Amino acid sequence: MRIKNANFENKNGMPKIKDVVLVSIQFFLMLIFFLNLEWFSIIFIEHYIWFYIGIVGVAISGIALLQLNVYLSPFPTPKANSKLITTGVFKLSRHPIYTGILIFMFSFSFWLGDGYKLCISLAILALFIYKTSYEESLLEDTFDDYKIYKSKTGRFFPKF
Repeated sequence: MRIKNANFENKNGMPKIKDVVLVSIQFFLMLIFFLNLEWFSIIFIEHYIWFYIGIVGVAISGIALLQLNVYLSPFPTPKANSKLITTGVFKLSRHPIYTGILIFMFSFSFWLGDGYKLCISLAILALFIYKTSYEESLLEDTFDDYKIYKSKTGRFFPKF
């Protein structure tokens, strides 16, 4: 029996990528739940991988800073005569500078095994969520194409 309007697969009969990613994350989380964390980190995750992931975060932020160039501002309000950038790292994330900062902070918290730094990372994540919501309302008022860009691009990470 076929379910009316069911769309479980893509055109070539394969499961949708979002479905595969969600189920993969689910099974990964269930697996690590039953593993001893100390044993897991020694066997499966080389200690320095967090260091290298942090470097990737720095690189993402650096590339985004270079792409913004003269349009860069530390404040959420867009600069006068600014341009909406939707290419490069901005094609993957609406806020790649924040993405890089978050990757750096979380990865170094794990690398150092520092709960205090992890709490600070969570606080900055909460701040960035709030700040980007405010910033995006300003960007929607400034750029006609921002709503379309927002619908196609993830806030911090790519949309599937």
